[in-house]
Amino acid sequence: MLGKTAGGLFWMFRYIERAENTARLLEAGWRIALTRSDGESNEWQSVISTAGSDAAYSEKFDSFESASVINFLLRDRDNPSSVLNSIDAARSNARLVRTALSSEVWEAVNECWMAIKAALSRPVSERNLHDLLATIRFRTSVVRGALHGTMLRNDIFAFSRLGTFLERADNTARILDVKYYVLLPSASFVGSRIDNVQWEIILRSVSAERSYRWLNGGETTPQGIADFLILDRRMPRSMAFCFSKIGENLNWLADDYGIRHDCHALADRICAALNAATVQSIFDEGLHEFLTASINDTAELASLIQRDFRFIQ
Repeated sequence: MLGKTAGGLFWMFRYIERAENTARLLEAGWRIALTRSDGESNEWQSVISTAGSDAAYSEKFDSFESASVINFLLRDRDNPSSVLNSIDAARSNARLVRTALSSEVWEAVNECWMAIKAALSRPVSERNLHDLLATIRFRTSVVRGALHGTMLRNDIFAFSRLGTFLERADNTARILDVKYYVLLPSASFVGSRIDNVQWEIILRSVSAERSYRWLNGGETTPQGIADFLILDRRMPRSMAFCFSKIGENLNWLADDYGIRHDCHALADRICAALNAATVQSIFDEGLHEFLTASINDTAELASLIQRDFRFIQ
């Protein structure tokens, strides 16, 4: 496969996943804000920081008001990672690789683009935020469903899934980091009622509350939730699950192309580290430090994949 085509597939599905993940990140911040009674806006600043948009946001705004953050992350053209820009970029990449896609995938991407563009044509308020975020999640899931239901399991599929799982692993780390970046400035909050409520919000933001309770009963603890979202391979948004799928798809490409690259070695090291980790070792290291290192590893792996498979030619 040409590197340009592989890159188009990789980035198309990274952008699709990014749009959904931004919606999930916003939902986490919004729901956490609802648990506060003091009117502080730290949670909105943490959402911007976790999205990696500090510099771009600070160029336009002096404070972290909810309306400014919501519209910046959803529809601001000056924010390259906004949902609107991400969906535009996904469709542009889909057009680039149109001949590699089934008609169902192309139609799903095009309909996703039209629906979200229409929904974001006007400023978003907290009143209609919930319904809008649900629309984004639904439309992006339809694209993934079309991919799974209609595409051959070949290198086209492998590069598409690599983009999805790299973006998802990065996002799970970032959503967890929202919790420890700002929400626990003092040890006095740990174990309190508000702390437990906010952990449950993190679960809901990744559609994992029911599955967590099914496995763990009614007990909700920071360690249990971190274990579930980082190390539990049954959970499709856990970091361990995502990296296991990254490893599988890279190994499939290695077998198909007959060559292994630096990206394969790094993916193997990340998977081995997650296999050896326990939630206690992660908390001993420091959850924020662990998540920061994971985000950096994910970015390095993405760069190696682009270089090794010559996405830019």
